[in-house]
Amino acid sequence: MNILLTGATGYIGQRLLPVLLDEGHHVICCTRDKHRFDTSPYPADQIDVIEVDLLEASTLNVIPKNIDAAYYLVHSMSSHNDDFETLEQQSATNFVGQMKHTHVEQIVYLSGIINSEKLSKHLRSRKKVEEILSSGSFSLTTLRAGIIVGSGSASFEIIRDLVEKLPVMLAPKWLNTRTQPIAIRNVIAYLKGVLLQKETYDQSFDIGGPEILTYKQMLLQFADVRNLKRTIISVPIMTPRLSSYWLYFVTSTSYRLAVNLVNSMKVEVVCSENKLHEMLNIPLLSYKEAIRMAFDKIEQQEVISRWTDARSGEILKEGISNLIEVPSYGCFKDHQQQEIEDRQLILNRIWSIGGETGWYYGNNLWALRGFIDKIAGGVGLRRGRKSSNNLSAGDSLDFWRVLYASRKDQRLLLYAEMKLPGEAWLEFRIKDNILYQTATFRPLGVWGRLYWYALYPIHIFIFKGMIQNIAKNTTQR
Repeated sequence: MNILLTGATGYIGQRLLPVLLDEGHHVICCTRDKHRFDTSPYPADQIDVIEVDLLEASTLNVIPKNIDAAYYLVHSMSSHNDDFETLEQQSATNFVGQMKHTHVEQIVYLSGIINSEKLSKHLRSRKKVEEILSSGSFSLTTLRAGIIVGSGSASFEIIRDLVEKLPVMLAPKWLNTRTQPIAIRNVIAYLKGVLLQKETYDQSFDIGGPEILTYKQMLLQFADVRNLKRTIISVPIMTPRLSSYWLYFVTSTSYRLAVNLVNSMKVEVVCSENKLHEMLNIPLLSYKEAIRMAFDKIEQQEVISRWTDARSGEILKEGISNLIEVPSYGCFKDHQQQEIEDRQLILNRIWSIGGETGWYYGNNLWALRGFIDKIAGGVGLRRGRKSSNNLSAGDSLDFWRVLYASRKDQRLLLYAEMKLPGEAWLEFRIKDNILYQTATFRPLGVWGRLYWYALYPIHIFIFKGMIQNIAKNTTQR
């Protein structure tokens, strides 16, 4: 079967793709930027990658006609645009318009549980998208999920941050809202199971785990799995705005996403009863089982996708390829180089930078810069990294984004997503047993230049120490 997969670089898409390939399907992956999609782990004869921007109808012409089914895994909740509802409706409208020119039989849409008259902006948008998709000539199968629990999911990472960092939590009253979390493994099983199953055509199904829990219970059960004692005190005076700031400063989420999450968490999301899991023979995992499996994946370095890797700032929306060529005109640069003996050892150190490893020098200063970035509304330093020793183009790495990562070319290029009066790149490259480290800053106006000169002494201090520590003791393993 020929399957079209939208949102192929997203959290769900990256996990669904290998499952579809294992089933023997040919998958056409839609992405806005081919450079963020690494096809090397997959069989070349089973996968095609096409560049599609659902907001630009003209780009959809590259979608082949001979597709049997398609997955619609697109949303804009973390978009920097205030009106993400309009963006989602436009994307869905353009998609339906293009599907008229294909042989598609079924569209599978992953939405959110909708069982309240007072919907959050996020859920209201998902419902509208479902209405638009249902207007097509194809059959629509909608799976509505609540909280998705898995390694790298937004919900998992936010709960993990809260539980592991706060022994005592003064929490808003929406922690008593009920929800029905579902393991990512079950979500993927549902998405695979309904594919071209006529019994599911033109129907919607709520999908959730076997338990109905409050957010407070979810936090306490997470703590129990991690053998942590936590105290949660509900504070009724916490407004949605304060709750959003609370999530933003304690966790790795962006403020805009925190606002949307808080608005969603005030609405109860419990599944309407159905027998889909029995029809598809899917054993449902408990919340604690989902948490344990997530940590197993983390410990085994097998995290396939993270929510932070799927989202990026507005400046990256035009594609990574536009930023790989590091500019030189009108830029400030800090060049460092160090002779090395063991290139493989140095490569391993470079590929382990950031996250729990840190930045090899001045980690307290890096942490301070991350805190300042959070205060300024940036991503901060809490995003960490997906794997402790592997990097791919598109990965988030603390407050950087990986633009290029090639062990063969012995080059790693990062782009800053922190709040800056300009743009910044950080590059590591090995050539002829010499490690080259280059920090590039392209200032924006007078403030950008003042920023560079004000921090120049600190930059010299940090960058020199960093390359020395990366390159030292190269003869020792």
